[in-house]
Amino acid sequence: MYRNGADGLGGNDDFGQMSAWYIFSSLGFYPVAPGSDEYALGSPLVKNAVLNLENGKTFEVQTVNQSDKNVFVSKVILNGKELSKPFLKHSDIINGGKITFYMSSKPNKKNYQN
Repeated sequence: MYRNGADGLGGNDDFGQMSAWYIFSSLGFYPVAPGSDEYALGSPLVKNAVLNLENGKTFEVQTVNQSDKNVFVSKVILNGKELSKPFLKHSDIINGGKITFYMSSKPNKKNYQN
C-alpha cells in the first residue's frame, strides 16, 4: 500500500499541501497564487526561524512584540527597509536576508492600502 503516488499513503489526499500551508503560514508568508513569484504576508506564529536555503544562504524570520494579544502586524522590515505592500517576492527569500514583523494589539489600517 505504501508507494510513491496519489494513493501510496492511506488517508493522504493532499500530497503534503496542508503541512506546507502550516509551515509557510507559521513563518508569516504564503504563496497564494500558483505560478506567481509573490507570497502574501500574514501574522507569523514563530518568534524566530532561520531557513537554510539550497544556495547556501539563509533567510531569517523574526517577530518583535509578539504575544497572545499582539496578533496584528503593524509593520514589516525586509533587510532594513519597510515594506509598503503586504507581499514578499520569491527572490527576496532566495537572496537571503532577514524579515522582521512588528506586532501590535490593533490592526494598522493605514499601512498596505492600495
